[in-house]
Amino acid sequence: MYHYFHNLIIREGTEGVPGSYVEALFEDAGWAGKTPDWQKEKFSLILQNSTWAFTVWDEEKMIGMVRVISDKIMYANIVDLVVLSEYQGKGIGKKLVELCVQKLPHADWFAHTSAKNFPFYERCGFEVKDLSQNGTCVYYGFRKARRDGHR
Repeated sequence: MYHYFHNLIIREGTEGVPGSYVEALFEDAGWAGKTPDWQKEKFSLILQNSTWAFTVWDEEKMIGMVRVISDKIMYANIVDLVVLSEYQGKGIGKKLVELCVQKLPHADWFAHTSAKNFPFYERCGFEVKDLSQNGTCVYYGFRKARRDGHR
């Protein structure tokens, strides 16, 4: 499935994304560097082994991604939300979070992240649950569903 956002294409799926594209995003974010050849396969496998993933494309260039680990019923965890630095501040990350939450709007969503990202997740409707340097942000879809009369 494809979504369109500000002349970009957001593709839903975990198959067919070259690991080198994921590695480039991780390097830009400072999460990887000088990965030995024997470990490069992990950049493909993390997507394949995720419950859901969305990748963002500017023509042939992958400029962002998010992946989700979930039981597909009550719980989901956003992992590896990353957008190339030159594309940040354009609403791409927020759009990726919205697409994730739409998959299970009545589930509880978690994102373990560094404190510098807390304001971003709060703008996405999450609550900061741990104010230490690294903490967890939570979107309580179950509570929202109950308030809205869906549970």
